[in-house]
Amino acid sequence: MSLSAVLSVPATPAQPRMRLRAAAIIERAGQVLLHRAEGDPFWALPGGGIEPGECAGETLVREMQEELGLAVVPGALACVVENFFVYLGAAYHETGLYLQVHPEPGGLLDQSAGPYEGVEGRRRLEFAWFDRVTLPGLDLRPPFLRDALARERQGGVLHIVYRDPAPPGGAAADAPAILSESPV
Repeated sequence: MSLSAVLSVPATPAQPRMRLRAAAIIERAGQVLLHRAEGDPFWALPGGGIEPGECAGETLVREMQEELGLAVVPGALACVVENFFVYLGAAYHETGLYLQVHPEPGGLLDQSAGPYEGVEGRRRLEFAWFDRVTLPGLDLRPPFLRDALARERQGGVLHIVYRDPAPPGGAAADAPAILSESPV
């Protein structure tokens, strides 16, 4: 086969990396706890990858202990999110289980205004409380959270499919959609 034939073969786009994630919705007095990794310009809900044999609540207990050294109590499932995004050049297809989570009564999150320093591997993390009314102006990922967390929850479990907008010149992406809300 000639070099020109090899060079003319169209590249096959890499399949998105599949990821199962648990995210903690931790609220107090009109505020939401968010975190960001050192070097990232955006904020996100705390959480992490669900390990084999682990349920979402166990993941959040483990992640908050590893990252912040704090105990939390997992609560009800609030939202299931199918999130399609690109991070550091890699495409991801993430399924997220977003749970209401409560800090241990009398613990640091109850007693201190923050911010708090944490760690994930070798990366430093910053945790901070944000008033719900400031969320629409914040670089929060996935972006649909700016509006979803800014309003009071009415109960039920949301199912959300979110696709990052396509880069300029790329194919159009689906708009974020709330597919269903069902009572718990």
